[in-house]
Amino acid sequence: MSAQTHVVILAAGQGTRMKSVLPKVLHPIAGRPMIERVLDTARRVQPASISIIVGHAADTVRTRLAGWDGIQFALQAPQLGTAHALQQAEPFLARQSGTVVLLSGDVPLLRTETVRQLLDVHHRAGAAATVMTAIVDRPYGYGRIVRTRGRLARIVEERDATPAERKIKEINAGIYAFDLGPLFDALRGIATQNAQGEYYLTDLIAIYHRRKLTVETMVADNPVEIRGINSRTELAEVSRLVRQNKNEELMAAGVTIVDPATTYIDPEVQVGPDTVIHPGVVLEGSTRIGSMCEIQAHVRIADSELGDRVKVNNFCLLNGARVAAGASIGPFAHLRPETSLGENVRIGNFVELKKTSVGAGSKVNHLAYLGDAEVGADVNVGAGTITCNYDGREKRRTVIQDGAFIGSDSQLIAPVTVGKGAYVGAGSSITNDVPPGALGIARGRQVNVEGWAERRKAPAEKA
Repeated sequence: MSAQTHVVILAAGQGTRMKSVLPKVLHPIAGRPMIERVLDTARRVQPASISIIVGHAADTVRTRLAGWDGIQFALQAPQLGTAHALQQAEPFLARQSGTVVLLSGDVPLLRTETVRQLLDVHHRAGAAATVMTAIVDRPYGYGRIVRTRGRLARIVEERDATPAERKIKEINAGIYAFDLGPLFDALRGIATQNAQGEYYLTDLIAIYHRRKLTVETMVADNPVEIRGINSRTELAEVSRLVRQNKNEELMAAGVTIVDPATTYIDPEVQVGPDTVIHPGVVLEGSTRIGSMCEIQAHVRIADSELGDRVKVNNFCLLNGARVAAGASIGPFAHLRPETSLGENVRIGNFVELKKTSVGAGSKVNHLAYLGDAEVGADVNVGAGTITCNYDGREKRRTVIQDGAFIGSDSQLIAPVTVGKGAYVGAGSSITNDVPPGALGIARGRQVNVEGWAERRKAPAEKA
C-alpha cells in the first residue's frame, strides 16, 4: 500500500471567515498549526509522496513548513475550486500509478486509522473513487450525500441544494481516495455550472457514473474526526476537543487534573503518574514532567523537562528549562531558556534565571536575578542578588563554586568567580574573583555622625 499511495493536501484557501492575515491552515490548535496535524496523519500512512496545494499567502505556508522533508508544493493561482486545486498536482502525479488520498489542511482531527480504513474500502471495491462521509445532526455548511437505492448518486453543495436535500444528514467529509488512472482526464471534464462559479470536485462523481466507473463510500465511525475549521469559533471548539482528549488520556494514565476545563495541555506533552496538576495550568510544546510532581495553579511550562517529585508553586513561568528530581520552584519564579536545576534545588519567589545552571542542593530563595551563571552545589544565594551579565556589548559569565555563600543585595559583576566555600558580604559589588574560602566585601565604610538628627531638626523648630 505504501509504495502505491500518494497524499495531496489542499491548503490554498484564504479562510475569509477567520478574519486574519494569517493563512487559515497556519492557525494553531493546541500549540501547532492545524496543517501540521494533517501532515502527521499523512506521514503515518507512509505514502510514496506528499503534495501540498498552496495559494493564499503561499510563501508564508511554504516558510512555515520548510522543516518538513519530502514535501512538494504546487501553486493554485487563482483559486477556482477544489477540482482546480487537485489539478495542480498533475505535474507530480501524471506519471505515477496507484491511489491518491486527498486531505484538507483545515481538517486536523482525522486519524491515520481512518485514512487506512478509507484505503482498505477503496481497494477492496476496486473503485475509481471512494468518498468519506459522515452522519451528523447539524449538516449545515456541508455537501450532502444523495443516494439512489443505497448507492451514491451525487454530492450536492449546500448553496446548490434543494430544501429537501438540505435535510439530509449524511455529509461529504471532503476526504477522498482516487485511482490515479482516470483522475486527471476526468478532472478536465468538470464545468462551473454552480452558485460559486467554481470547479467542484464533487462533480467528479457524475462524470465517473457516466463513464461506468465504480464510486464507493465509507462512513466515518466518528464524525468529530472530519470537522473542518472555517471560523474562530470552530477553531476554539476543535482546540477544546484536542485538550479534552489529552486530559482524559493523562487521567487514565494516573495523572490527577483537578479541573480539566481550565487545564491546557498540548498533545505532545508527557506527564508521569501520581503528578497533580491544579487549575489554570498550561503545559506546552515538548514538555516532559516526571512522576509525583505537583504543578500548582496558574503555572505555564513550555518545552521544559521536570524530573520526579518536582514542585512548581503558583504563578511560575518555565520556558526551555531542565529541572532535576526533588526541586522546588516559586511562587512567581521565571526560568528562561537554557536554565538547568540540579536535584533538590530551591528557587523561591520573584527569582529569575536565564542561561543558568544551579547545582544540587543550592538555594536561590528571594528576589534574585542570575543570568549567564554557573552555580555549584550547596550554594546559598541571598535575597536581592544580581549577576550583572551584560556590559553593554556582550554577555559575560559568573561562576559561583560549591558551598559558597552570597550575602543579600550583592552584585556580581561578570566576568567573575566566587571560589569554593567563599563568602560574599551583604551589599557588596564584586568586580574581582573571590578566592576559595575567602570573604569578599566591596562596599563603602559606614560612618555614624553623632547628634546629626537633632541638629537637622533645630533650624526647622526655630522657624
